[in-house]
Amino acid sequence: MIDLRGCYTAIVTPFTSDGIAVDEARLAEQIAFQADGGVRGIVPCGTTGEAPTLEEDEHRLVVESAVALGHARGLQVIAGAGSNSTRHAVALQRLAHSLGADAGLQVSPYYNKPSQEGLYRHFMTVADCCDLPVVLYNIPGRCGVAINPETIARLARHPNIVAIKEATGSMDSASEIRQRCNLTILSGDDSLTLPFAGCGSSGVVSVLSNLLPSRVQALCDAFLGGRFTEAQSIHRELFPLAKGLLTLDVNPVPLKAAMRILGRDSGAVRLPLVEASKDANTRIGELLASFGLAKLDMIGAGTAGA
Repeated sequence: MIDLRGCYTAIVTPFTSDGIAVDEARLAEQIAFQADGGVRGIVPCGTTGEAPTLEEDEHRLVVESAVALGHARGLQVIAGAGSNSTRHAVALQRLAHSLGADAGLQVSPYYNKPSQEGLYRHFMTVADCCDLPVVLYNIPGRCGVAINPETIARLARHPNIVAIKEATGSMDSASEIRQRCNLTILSGDDSLTLPFAGCGSSGVVSVLSNLLPSRVQALCDAFLGGRFTEAQSIHRELFPLAKGLLTLDVNPVPLKAAMRILGRDSGAVRLPLVEASKDANTRIGELLASFGLAKLDMIGAGTAGA
């Protein structure tokens, strides 16, 4: 139904400086930046997009804009559509379908901590609700529960469930999923994009590509093309920034701080998240400088530091 291969940027939701409204003009700029950087697609209204803080009308606005602007530039759009209420997840999946998204990203129900059977029934209900492809999102660190490989294999039998974003950080989990079924696997961690490729993944839902879309796509192109020496070189180039940036605070706090430093301010983060501390901002600036990044006047290519 859909071929998911390469880099899919988990885009931020740009807010105004006071955090009150979505900054539509800056959202359009961010989408154009991704298209110019050559990524395969974008993922609006995910973790990086602060989806839990979006009002219903804002969620619609972001997905609608991502589809219109992204499709016009040849990007696939995987719209965040998950919820810890199955009824709400169904409504968001149908909304994504009606707005023309290419797939819906369905996160495990958070806070509820359902059993594996509960997870199975939840995702099957969403998959049954409309013809939009489902990308499962396995991120136990955020949700408090993991989708086990056995459950993923059961879900993979549904024709609408086409892929999984694996953000478990576990190569064992990715390897077992690949052994049990042919579901497309996308890494959910930038630092593990290449290791997951060795387990059979086809790409990444990337945070880092908000800054360096062409380099993350180049990494994917290299391993998908069987050029593993080149892929290893790009992995070593990107790893310090990917690992360092995303350990300084919870995503997307350090990412938005980095974008501001690089002249691509995406506004405030919304409560309960707060802006990066002074020390974190200093460290983020040092990381960017060590990578050779200054205020961006180019299309996300970047030059690695020594």
